[in-house]
Amino acid sequence: MGNNYTRITKDGLWDNNIVFAQILGMCPTMAVTGSATNGLGMGLATTAVMVASNALVSMVRNVVTPDVRIPVYIVLIATLVTLVDVSINAWAHDLYKVLGLYIALIVANCAVLGRAEAYAQKVGVLPAAMDGLMMGLGFTFALTLIGGIREVIGSGTLFSNAHLLLGPAFAFLETTVITDYKGYLLMILPPGGFLVLGFLLAGKRILDKRLAERAVGANLFAQRSSSAG
Repeated sequence: MGNNYTRITKDGLWDNNIVFAQILGMCPTMAVTGSATNGLGMGLATTAVMVASNALVSMVRNVVTPDVRIPVYIVLIATLVTLVDVSINAWAHDLYKVLGLYIALIVANCAVLGRAEAYAQKVGVLPAAMDGLMMGLGFTFALTLIGGIREVIGSGTLFSNAHLLLGPAFAFLETTVITDYKGYLLMILPPGGFLVLGFLLAGKRILDKRLAERAVGANLFAQRSSSAG
């Protein structure tokens, strides 16, 4: 069981990351990552939906017939997204004004329904919820990283207005990375999102290749050592 949860964690955060591996959720990835704060807020909202939807789908998997499972899953996800939407509107209204329509569009995020269909309906509640949590945190990491890079290059700040959008508890995140910086507008505009995502995808592939080569080398060394012994 421990190894299973380790695999779920590694898949969600890195190996099968929604943005960097599956290339899903591109609409919010490009649209709301003008700053790290926006990316963090959107990622956390999506994570909440994924955890709850995976758990609910796992609960009803033996009750819902295969013929109607997709409509049922969509209704469950839409209900959860509505709850998240009104909650953010009530308790984080400034963030709601920034994210706007993209919160409701979580319903159409292929990653949410995809995890329900590919994983949650096949396993118990705890593994399903864990998968939703790790996939959501991986998505949050990707959005925050992209938003942070764009924000630093675009305006020289990091997590600007976090105390307004996320609440006073997040004020410690606000940082001025480059003082007296006029900014590079292109990085905050949509083309900047594509540029940053492209470089990050290339970097992940290069890193994965080097890690795989290192693992192969380590295995060969271990085999030769055992043979010599």
